[in-house]
Amino acid sequence: MAEIFRWHNEPAIWSGDAGQLSLKTDAKTDFWQETFYGFHRDSGHAYLRPVSGDFTGSATIIGAYETLYDQAGLMLRLNERNWIKCGIEYTDGMMHFSVVVTRGVSDWSVIPLPDMAPSAQLFVRLTRHDAAVRVQFRLSGDAPWQMARLCPFFRGDAAFGVTACSPERGGFEATFSGIAVGPPISRALHDADHG
Repeated sequence: MAEIFRWHNEPAIWSGDAGQLSLKTDAKTDFWQETFYGFHRDSGHAYLRPVSGDFTGSATIIGAYETLYDQAGLMLRLNERNWIKCGIEYTDGMMHFSVVVTRGVSDWSVIPLPDMAPSAQLFVRLTRHDAAVRVQFRLSGDAPWQMARLCPFFRGDAAFGVTACSPERGGFEATFSGIAVGPPISRALHDADHG
């Protein structure tokens, strides 16, 4: 039986399911905990299902990124103070692949993607192996996976799915397709397909 996805902060406007999900963000939505800015935000939209043990979760993402901090991607969430979000974030006038790891406080890393068109597809996957999480992305379906982050995280039961936020506005549009959870990919970090 397929796991049921549930909203954490359901947006006012959305349609679809894990096969094809579209939404418009509510105003001033975000996930962040303390670091640098000093605020605590847990108002972002996340469409999540339960996960346990080792797994790989993935989705294809398209967003209409145009305003500072518009963002869409994957989320692995334990609770308000312990989660990972990864995907595209619009900052400094361009697209970046962004990973925020929050274990009490948030930690943000970015990879600039200056040649990525705002309407382009992004393929993202997140794998948990025991107490480690690997985040990967690729810009086309036949490109090798690129590792963006390898970080410690919790082994226990959690929730996985997709997320979208727009801290500076409302109405950011994002579409997710093929939201999937399955067995973990190989632990090999450096094979020909980068995992």
